[in-house]
Amino acid sequence: MRILKSRLYQLKKEEELRKKEEIEKTKKRIEWGSQIRSYVLHPYNLVKDHRTGTETSDTQAVLDGELYQFVYDFLIFNSGH
Repeated sequence: MRILKSRLYQLKKEEELRKKEEIEKTKKRIEWGSQIRSYVLHPYNLVKDHRTGTETSDTQAVLDGELYQFVYDFLIFNSGH
């Protein structure tokens, strides 16, 4: 019975490892040029989402947490509509 438990435990660990590896494959690398948004505060104001192309000149609102338009556009962009 102990051998059976240990084999089941090992199978479960291997399955969890495979799932983790699949998730790791979908992650983007954290490096220069892989940012989600760009913020320009001088000489003009602009925030641009590189995933959807959404832009706004109201940088202060975005810096204050007003991200609804970016989130909405991202959801629409990824839903295929």
